[in-house]
Amino acid sequence: MLRILDRYLLKELAFGTLGSAALLLVVTIGGTLSDVLSKVAAGRYPASVMFPVLGLRVLDALSALLPVALFLGVLLGLARLYRDSEMHVLSASGMGPSGLLRPALLLALPVTIVVGVISLWLGPWSAAASQAMVDNANRSVIAAGLEAGRFTELPGGNGVIYTQELSPDGQRLTRVFVASERAHPRAAPGAAPEVNLVTAARGRMFIDPQSGDRFLALFDGHRYSGVLGQSNWRLLDYRRNDLSLSSINAGMSDAGAGAPHEQTTLTLLRSQVPADRAELAWRIAAPLSVLVLALLALPLARQNPREPFYGRLLLAVLAYLVFANVLGIGRAEIMAGRSAGAWLMALIEIAVAAFALLWFRRQNRERHVRGAHA
Repeated sequence: MLRILDRYLLKELAFGTLGSAALLLVVTIGGTLSDVLSKVAAGRYPASVMFPVLGLRVLDALSALLPVALFLGVLLGLARLYRDSEMHVLSASGMGPSGLLRPALLLALPVTIVVGVISLWLGPWSAAASQAMVDNANRSVIAAGLEAGRFTELPGGNGVIYTQELSPDGQRLTRVFVASERAHPRAAPGAAPEVNLVTAARGRMFIDPQSGDRFLALFDGHRYSGVLGQSNWRLLDYRRNDLSLSSINAGMSDAGAGAPHEQTTLTLLRSQVPADRAELAWRIAAPLSVLVLALLALPLARQNPREPFYGRLLLAVLAYLVFANVLGIGRAEIMAGRSAGAWLMALIEIAVAAFALLWFRRQNRERHVRGAHA
């Protein structure tokens, strides 16, 4: 059962962590929303999956957000206690270093478990689910925003498509009109693009089983091709004309199928590919970083009542940046096929934790007052 003092300190640290997490979450949502909106505007994401993708991407980002939130929360919570002289009163009352270390670890351990679950399981699942959602939506014309009786911009902004009727599943179209433009391969720079106008009595969406590319099969129609302002237009009557929609959306996915971040942790454990090994090391480092940063916040938070807090905060930010960048360097080394990267990531975790404990112990060691001489 927790002591009254432990509950009080734990509450202060938890409030600071929740406040930091809320602020960082708002920043993360804003940045992620901006990125998703830019991809929707460019036609890389269908508008119908914007908010589900946003939620999944924010969930994936929690593995990087929560360690920083705990670090800042412990730092801010203890800084207030030092600034109001509460810590000095508690120390004078006989509270030793363990009295401060215990509530910090009680808060850090659940956060470590949560970050571990997100990093090793929920994060990869959300990344894979987000990509699958985008891919599945892009395979369906109706999911991409097509409505009967209305002109709809093609993904990528290279043209428009119109259909008079659309089946409920979005796969079959009636009385179709497609207008697109592309630069002629032999045209001079700045020349007018080539325009393609396609009409069809009906159309059907299908996916090539071998390549996985998406096509729109048009039946019984005409195709007009030429450059605006010129008279040498070409006319083609066809019984069937397959339009590749995958070429319009080339480069839509941020990561290809089977990207390391979308793989399960069990799959990464079995892989010997450097990129997969680097992803695995990064996932393992995330929950360990929670404990390391919680320990580092303890000595960084100590200050005198009249000492400005901004200096400590700046030092804490610099310490975190150095720590995170060294982890990033280790990950890059593993991706390059060098095993020294794994040792570097393990070494920085151990070194920072040991340094934080030694610094904290030095700050709280007993001080013997020398007797005054007459």
